[in-house]
Amino acid sequence: MVVIDTNIAIERVKNKEEIRENIAEVTLVEYPPITDYEKFYGRVLIIERVDVLLAIELQKRLRRSGKTKPFADILIASICINRNEELITKDKDFLDIDRVSNLKVKLV
Repeated sequence: MVVIDTNIAIERVKNKEEIRENIAEVTLVEYPPITDYEKFYGRVLIIERVDVLLAIELQKRLRRSGKTKPFADILIASICINRNEELITKDKDFLDIDRVSNLKVKLV
């Protein structure tokens, strides 16, 4: 399956489009209106401890390359990596995360 980033979810809600992809629990925090969106048919991928641990490791790798990222982005990436999900986003920051991990990311 595929996970959409918060920016994609916001755009889809504003355009009144269906959301059939999954979202990370982080998106619920970043954009609470999605909880009431009647055209959301995906699943919410809940944060697990392994996701937080991977996020810490990814941030360490990013620090070494001088490209730290916001915690929300790192956590969304970790959730996708741990579940072998592709992430669709408009945020180019995920390309840096991809370079230090096995994140599958599609920039639109």
